[in-house]
Amino acid sequence: MVRIFLKLAGLIARSWTLSWCLYRLHGMRLVGPPSAPVWYFAYGANMNDKAFRERRGMRPIEWRVGRVKGYRLRFNLEGRPRGRAAPANLFPDPKEEVWGVLYKITRRDLVRLDATEGVPWWRYRPLWLNAEDAAGNLVEAVTYIAQGKQRDGNPSLRYITLVREGARAHGLPEHYLGFLERIEHAQ
Repeated sequence: MVRIFLKLAGLIARSWTLSWCLYRLHGMRLVGPPSAPVWYFAYGANMNDKAFRERRGMRPIEWRVGRVKGYRLRFNLEGRPRGRAAPANLFPDPKEEVWGVLYKITRRDLVRLDATEGVPWWRYRPLWLNAEDAAGNLVEAVTYIAQGKQRDGNPSLRYITLVREGARAHGLPEHYLGFLERIEHAQ
C-alpha cells in the first residue's frame, strides 16, 4: 500500500497541472510555481532521515531545528496494526510547544510529501503556521494535522524509535529528547 502511494505521489508531483486539478477537486489551493521553496515542519517520523529522505525521497535544500508554540504532541490517530500503534499528531494547546525539524523543500516536493501523507485524500491536512527556529527567527511553515480521537494511544516501538532517532540526529533540545524518551510504546 505504501509503495502505491509513493508511485502515485511521484506521478502527481511530476504533473503540476494534474496536482493543481486534484487539489481544486478537494477544495484546496495549490499556490506558486513548483520550484518555489517552502518550509515544512516535521514533528514525527519525518524528523528521521530514513523516513524523510530515504522512504519519501525528499531532498531538502536546508534544515533547521525549530518549534511551534501553541500546540502539543499527541498520539491520537489510528495506526497499523490497528489498535496497537498511534502516529504523532498536533493538538492546539496555548501553553505548550512542539519541537521538530524545519526543512526547506520545493513546492513540487511538498506535493509529493502531501501524497505520501494522504493529503488531500484522507487523514492529515496541511496547516500553515509560524514556526521559530533555534535562533529565534520566525519562519512560515506548513505541517500536517489531523482530526484525532479523543483518547491518545501509544506509538509502536518502531515509530517512536524513528521519532527519537530523528530528534537526536538533528540536535533537538535535551528537555525535549527526555520528553520523547518518556513516551511509552504499544506492546
